[in-house]
Amino acid sequence: MIDLTPALPTFVITLREGVEAALVVGIVLAYLAKAGQTRLNAWVYGGIGAGLLASAAVGFVFIMGLSAAGSANQAYAPVLKPLLEGVFSVVAIAMLSWMLIWMTQQSRLLKKQIEGTVSSALTDSTAGWGIFWLIFFAVLREGFETVLFIAAKFQQGAMPIAGAIAGIIVAVGIGVLLFQFGVKINLRLFFQAMGIFLLFIVAGLVLSALAHIDTASMQWAEIQPSASLCFNSSANQGSCILGPLLWDTSGWLSERQFPGILLHTLFGYEEQIYLVQAIAYGLFLTTVGGIYLQSIAGWGSSANKSPQTST
Repeated sequence: MIDLTPALPTFVITLREGVEAALVVGIVLAYLAKAGQTRLNAWVYGGIGAGLLASAAVGFVFIMGLSAAGSANQAYAPVLKPLLEGVFSVVAIAMLSWMLIWMTQQSRLLKKQIEGTVSSALTDSTAGWGIFWLIFFAVLREGFETVLFIAAKFQQGAMPIAGAIAGIIVAVGIGVLLFQFGVKINLRLFFQAMGIFLLFIVAGLVLSALAHIDTASMQWAEIQPSASLCFNSSANQGSCILGPLLWDTSGWLSERQFPGILLHTLFGYEEQIYLVQAIAYGLFLTTVGGIYLQSIAGWGSSANKSPQTST
C-alpha cells in the first residue's frame, strides 16, 4: 500500500500558494475583460507557463544539488547533505512564515493593488510584457516557496512532489470555479484554515531543520574530533547540539505508524524531542503564530467595518 502522508504537507502548501496565484490570475483576467483588452490574455497564460517552468527548474537544480552532495564520494559528503537540508529548511521556514503573515496583512488590498498595476501597464506600449511579468513573478513567488519545502523534504522521495502537483491541480480547479463559473467561496475562512495548517507544518520544519543540523554536527565530530561542535554530554541519547532528551514516545505513539504519522506530517509531532527543539518549537508558535493570529484578527475587524464582496 502506498504511503501518501509525505504528500500532505506539500499538498496543503501548494494548495494555499496556488490559490493565491489563481486569485492574481483571475483578478488580472477579469480586469482585462472589463477594460476590453482580452487580446492580452495570451500574455497571462504565457506568464503562468513560464512561472511554472521556472519553479520546476529551480526545484530540479536544488534536488540535483542535494542528490550530488549525498552521493559524492568524498570525506565530507556525510556532513554536506544534512547541512544543505538544514539550510534549505531554515530558508523555507523564513520564506513561508513571511509570506503567511504578509499575505494575510495585504489580502484586503490585493485586488486594488493588482488592478492598479494592470491599469498602469495598459498605458504602456509594452503592455503585454507588463502583464506577463506580473503573472510570472506571482507564480514564481508561490512556486519558489514550495520548491524550498520540497528540497527540505528531499529524503522523503517523490511523494512531496506528487503532493505539490495535486495541490496545483486543485488550486487551478478552485480558480476556475471562482472566476469562470462564479462559484461563491468564503476565501477568508479558506485562507485562515490553510494558514493554521501551514503554521504547524512550518513549526514541524523547525524541528527537522534542527535535526538535520544536529546530524551534520555529529558527522563532523566523527570526521574532525578535535574540532567537534558537540556540547551534549549525553551523547548516547543521539544528540550533539540539541541538549538532553526531553521525551521519547516511540514505544506507544510512533511517528511512522498511524495516527502518529499523521500528527508528524501535519503538526510536526516528533516521537523524540530534545531540549533545544522544544524551545525552538515553542518560540516559533508564540512569535510567528502570535503575529499571524493578530493579522487574522485585524482582517476580521476590517471586514466588519466595511462590506466585502464574496468571491
